Amino acid sequence: MTASLSEFAEPSAHYQYEVSGEPLRVGLCHCADCRKESGSSFVTFAVWPTRAFKCSGEVKIFAGRGFCPDCGSRLFNPGEEETEIRVGSLDDAPATLNPQYEIWVVRRESWLPPLPVPQYTGDRSSS
Repeated sequence: MTASLSEFAEPSAHYQYEVSGEPLRVGLCHCADCRKESGSSFVTFAVWPTRAFKCSGEVKIFAGRGFCPDCGSRLFNPGEEETEIRVGSLDDAPATLNPQYEIWVVRRESWLPPLPVPQYTGDRSSS
């Protein structure tokens, strides 16, 4: 599978990013940062090997997160081995990308039931 990610065009910037192959994992995040940045109750993200990720154009990196240098929109989290991408930025998000776990469930809205997947109170690595 190749997932092609959104192309962003703004008056002074133009960039595109894409991934190929299957993600390593897919999750939902309920942390305060993801909620604030997305304006939603949670974010769906997928992690691919960095070698499967391509990006062209100017992107600013701050605290391990990639942002549009003009409007500040959060785009992806690049890493040496893995790159995390918000599934909502996919032009044609594959319906087969089902969450395999949820993180920061202590911040999940009370009206939102948990999925039948592993639940982590914080990050997956710290819970």
